[in-house]
Amino acid sequence: MAKPFFRLQKFLRRTQFLLLFLTAAYLMTGSVLLLQRARVTLPQALRAPGSLQALPVATVALGVGLLDGRNLHDPHSSPDLVLDVDTLRSPLARLQPGIRWPRRNRSSLRRRWLHHLTSDPQVPPTPGPEAPGPASRSQGTYLGCFSEEGQERTLKGAVFYDLRKMTVSHCQEACAERSYVYAGLEAGAECYCGNRLPATRVNLKECNHECKGEKGTVCGAVRRLSVYSAGLQQQGSRKRRTATYRGCFPLPENVTHTFSSSLTQANMTVETCSGFCSQKEFPLAILRGWDCYCAYPTPQFSLRDAVDGALCSQVPEAQGLPGYCEVYQTPVQDTRCTDRRFLPNKAKVFVALSSFPGAGNTWARHLIEHATGFYTGSYYFDGALYNKGFKGEKDHWRSRRTICVKTHESGRREIEMFDSAILLIRNPYRSLVAEFNRKCAGHLGYAPDRNWKSKEWPDFVNSYASWWSSHVLDWLKYGKRLLVVHYEELRHSLVPTLREMVAFLNVSVSEERLLCVENNKEGSFRRRGRRPHDPEPFTPEMKDLINGYIRTVDQALRDHNWAGLPREYVPR
Repeated sequence: MAKPFFRLQKFLRRTQFLLLFLTAAYLMTGSVLLLQRARVTLPQALRAPGSLQALPVATVALGVGLLDGRNLHDPHSSPDLVLDVDTLRSPLARLQPGIRWPRRNRSSLRRRWLHHLTSDPQVPPTPGPEAPGPASRSQGTYLGCFSEEGQERTLKGAVFYDLRKMTVSHCQEACAERSYVYAGLEAGAECYCGNRLPATRVNLKECNHECKGEKGTVCGAVRRLSVYSAGLQQQGSRKRRTATYRGCFPLPENVTHTFSSSLTQANMTVETCSGFCSQKEFPLAILRGWDCYCAYPTPQFSLRDAVDGALCSQVPEAQGLPGYCEVYQTPVQDTRCTDRRFLPNKAKVFVALSSFPGAGNTWARHLIEHATGFYTGSYYFDGALYNKGFKGEKDHWRSRRTICVKTHESGRREIEMFDSAILLIRNPYRSLVAEFNRKCAGHLGYAPDRNWKSKEWPDFVNSYASWWSSHVLDWLKYGKRLLVVHYEELRHSLVPTLREMVAFLNVSVSEERLLCVENNKEGSFRRRGRRPHDPEPFTPEMKDLINGYIRTVDQALRDHNWAGLPREYVPR
């Protein structure tokens, strides 16, 4: 009999313990609800006189558990709670041994309890990460948030994008380098430069995009510009661009009508004239004695009639004789053709800009975009090209929102997807060198000597030379409607060739815009500096292979009623 009674006694003890635990939990829950309804937070309750007596027993017990010795110096704990540690450790706050919180996961329990206890719908929550604000380490002053909703931008000088590393200082340096006064950042990743502020200022809160490469700093929003002054160049940064000599030219008959702005002063210098014209956003600075003129290239002054430079140093013997002037390219861009956008409606004709890699496709896209005012697309996504201003690079290649689509593909299925194509062909010797440089050193670099001297180069020529040939042959065979353009003709006769390309795209373009393109023809992807290798590192075996492909392509062009390859392609 003793054994069953012992079991019953043991069960009752456990039941008593369980009831005690449930009672304490019930009291705690009720206390929390009462605190919430009374709009009382923990720090306020602890600071009030007689706070310990006012708090329910379960709440004080939980508070003592929260503030054990291991967490008194926790930097993440609530400051208000730490200030009252001594109060809770006073004799009045000590409890008799009883229910204790389990030690495991104590920190998470504390966070949950504190958050639940102090939450109040009437009290604003603790602020999280701050909203983006003006750059604190920028070189210039933050001038505010501006709208760019109009058809034509105000800041439309140098333009580039950076989806990962855009910062305010990066944009400021780029604009200051090109002698612009203002730097505007849009949508967190786009930089625009100019010398005039946009007309419409908006609420600062409308510029709420964070810079992609600088957390906590505002970089505009969609069609909203955070505008900064370009500021002074930091020590060690890139030098400002200087004026470039374009040559000696005859003065037009009506100087005042041809040149929009002028400045006359004693001892006029190139730097003074270039700075004056740059401030007014003119791409040409024209000097004649003490006179400085600013202008755009126009049909009346197109920079195609250069004369001997010695004529500019001579003084006319009598009035009425033709004068000559020295022309300099200022650091700023010709902004008459920099505005670009996507097509307002989907293109009815799907046009490809097809070429072998290294044949100048990127340069041709630059010319087409500035001539037509519409973005070009790409079969691929190249972040480096997007960052340099090719915004259509990010658009889906079949969206039909771009004027044409770059492709290097040459399969029948890929070719027949397009309704028409501009087929760009370049001398294979130069195409192979350009593509090898790109593969080894990117768009703007040169492959190091070790790559040219290794087996990598001959293997590259053996595989890519045949691709150069098959690319042209496939497009001649499967292309539905073609315009064949030779890179060399585009380089030597830019405006007439570009006019033909624009007409093929069914876009009308003014002569002034074509002259603007001619003035900005180089774009951002021209390799600069000394070539670290022989310009033509081809062995006799390589030449025999390439020359055979040249003959094949030349004959195929003639068979399809096109002119053959330019004379410089002739096998050497």
